[in-house]
Amino acid sequence: MSASRAFQTSEASRAPGAPGAPGAPGALHGIRVVDFGHHVAGPLAALMLADQGADVVHVDRPGVTPGAEDAFFNRGKRRISLDLKNAADLGVARDLVRRADVLVENFRPGVMDRLGLGWEESRAGNPRLVYCSMPGFAADDPRAGVPGWEGVVAAATGNCRIRAGHAPDGWDDTRPTYTAVPVASNFAAFCGAFAIVASLTARHRTGRGDRVEVPLFDAMFEAIGGSGAYPVAQGLPPDRAISSNGSGTYRCADDRYVQFNPIGATPRFLTWFLDAAGVTAWTGEGLTDRTRMDRDPSLRRLLHDRLTALFRTRPAGEWEELANAAGVPLAAVRTLGEWLESDHALASGQAVVVDDPELGATVMPGSAVWLSATPALPGRPRHLPDADRAEIIAELTSPPVGSPRDEPTANQAAGNESAGNEPTRDEPVGSEGEPVRLPYEGLRVVDLTQILAGPSAGRILVEFGADVVKINSPQRRVGAHGFVNRGKRTVLVDVKSSQGQQILWHLIDDADVLTHNFPERTAERYGLGYEHVRARRPDIVYVSVSCYGHGGPWTGRRGYETQGQAATGIMTRTGGDGRPAVLGPYNLLDYGTGAMAAFASAVGLYHRELTGEGQQVRTSLTQTGGYQQARFAVRPAPGLPAAAHDRHRRAAEPCGPSALGVDPWHRFHRAADRWFFLGATRESLPTLREVPGLEEALSGLDGSDDDAVAAALETAFQVGTAREWTDRLTAAGLGAHPVTTLAELMTDPWARSRGLTVSQISEEVGEVVMPGIAIRVHGNPPRLGHPVRRPGADAREVLDRIGLADSAEALAAGWAVQMTALPPGWDHF
Repeated sequence: MSASRAFQTSEASRAPGAPGAPGAPGALHGIRVVDFGHHVAGPLAALMLADQGADVVHVDRPGVTPGAEDAFFNRGKRRISLDLKNAADLGVARDLVRRADVLVENFRPGVMDRLGLGWEESRAGNPRLVYCSMPGFAADDPRAGVPGWEGVVAAATGNCRIRAGHAPDGWDDTRPTYTAVPVASNFAAFCGAFAIVASLTARHRTGRGDRVEVPLFDAMFEAIGGSGAYPVAQGLPPDRAISSNGSGTYRCADDRYVQFNPIGATPRFLTWFLDAAGVTAWTGEGLTDRTRMDRDPSLRRLLHDRLTALFRTRPAGEWEELANAAGVPLAAVRTLGEWLESDHALASGQAVVVDDPELGATVMPGSAVWLSATPALPGRPRHLPDADRAEIIAELTSPPVGSPRDEPTANQAAGNESAGNEPTRDEPVGSEGEPVRLPYEGLRVVDLTQILAGPSAGRILVEFGADVVKINSPQRRVGAHGFVNRGKRTVLVDVKSSQGQQILWHLIDDADVLTHNFPERTAERYGLGYEHVRARRPDIVYVSVSCYGHGGPWTGRRGYETQGQAATGIMTRTGGDGRPAVLGPYNLLDYGTGAMAAFASAVGLYHRELTGEGQQVRTSLTQTGGYQQARFAVRPAPGLPAAAHDRHRRAAEPCGPSALGVDPWHRFHRAADRWFFLGATRESLPTLREVPGLEEALSGLDGSDDDAVAAALETAFQVGTAREWTDRLTAAGLGAHPVTTLAELMTDPWARSRGLTVSQISEEVGEVVMPGIAIRVHGNPPRLGHPVRRPGADAREVLDRIGLADSAEALAAGWAVQMTALPPGWDHF
């Protein structure tokens, strides 16, 4: 049977090897997706589902000429070209939607409604449909009609500043910088894919679909993360460069760079590095003493100068090997091409070679996540546009078949009707009258992760109903704690001690998910490896988060956001032709990996919901780094000619701190008072000529001379404020937005009214402002977690839950758990 018959056949009759077939290991096989996406957000979210085994049909516009990136965004999908303005083709689209489990689209609000493919019409014909929209701005946003170009969203969310410590000398801090990395679209896709799988899990219990909405603007609040969290009494802190313990980017003997980041509460990483480099004597001079450096800034400068000279004595590769052998976070700065061709990326599956029907053997990012029992399927090549039309049309004439593996079991159906499910005043009520419960309500998570990425995944699971216990080590500074641990219960446990292990195993015995970001083999040394945990809890979803991922020669290396950016080519892309630089003001890998780990957890939990089986799932900063650059990450396999790819090569990518945009039509411009972004194309010239204030400036220009157009716009835009110009431009149907600072964004009345920024009362520091929830689920909305408490503040409650309340004092006396003199949770302010 053909793979394309999957839309009308039952699971039991699917052909082995077909998308979604039995024998194919994807956790989502049996799930049917219609992908109306374009550009990045929609296709990327649908790709993440396809890689996990879903049968995805991508709908192209007729006559589309895809670029090389199409080989990535549409791999593993089937294709049909439909003119949605044509009645017959629109009928085909509606038939596809009626038989689908998931619909993905990222048009502006209202477009799908005008086609009769909106949420209300679609669910009327298919009440089990999970409908995911990813517009630039939400339907209820006053900017809903503004084209949501990446630059427009970047201006609206402050994602156009250079990272502190990476600006050129003499840099004007008010000047924006442009990146071609589609950060907002990527985050929308990551969050959208997670929310889709969570909604499928909820549907398995209720039989009802739902509407998911992740606007690009909203998704940026997930990217902003802790950068936008602050105690009101202290205000939003200024951007600060990471410079503790000698952190920085250093030039080496071969004129290449390394990113060195020995951060932490203690100078252990710096000490290890100095010992390995043969300069242990520096320790005696106070260059590893954080207290002395804080008192005497000249010591910090001396350390930086010494390291600058030291790194010039060896090539970057040697420093990388030396540091990683010593267990120190350091990475050589590579290009994206070097990353994709590296032994580690290929061995770990973070880069895969796909036999593309047009480009031939092509290397591209692998799966976003790794699952032990249901491996991803990233090696399936794309089909070319409209390649599957005949078979898709034919299957639509056959009687539709449901999704048998996603029907509620008898026990689940009985559970929906059991006593105790009467709706309460505070619970959303479904169409049948029973309370609507969040997808992960009743699930328990043990969160052993630290810093940002792993804890962010736990926070997202909290927002979708999970009960999360966050474990930190006692008797030490916790570091990043506030925003990322909202909604969790917190306890300080020494997991290395026998008594601490007793506490931990009691929690694990009652858990559905365990998350950690221990370095490779550390969990095994603690007796907490997957095989150890699975022996007691075979149905657990065991989540591992790391810097470099699993399965290659770099598996055991330590690293943070900056190492992930250095290794995968982001720093080279951001730095342009000069010194490499970290991209953007926000941690796109840390928080992106948090969303990816939540997605991995969701896939594992969905598989468990259907089968009762647990598994190990993994993701990493470098996997996220590849996905953040996926638009540029399709290239010939190593050693093969690039002729076919050259035909699809893009124009030169704007990069470096001075980049303002693609061309004068699509870039940042300065008005009389501040900068704004204009999102248009060369074809927009007739429309621009009609914008009040531009008629005379653009008269006589035919658009062929970019320099002339740039000069004309530059002069014209000086007369008027950024708000005046954006109002005129958006009234003409063009994309535009003033550059908004983070402080303005976090206090914006509309963002606050929609819960994108929220205030909570911290028991420690009073009122705190922070990002809210970026994902909207209309029938079953996620819920904000309670304000984070001091690390360890919930110890007695947690011990009571696992039956150890009577042992609390003895456990505290033995330092297995800490219940007094608790460390601060907001001490980074």
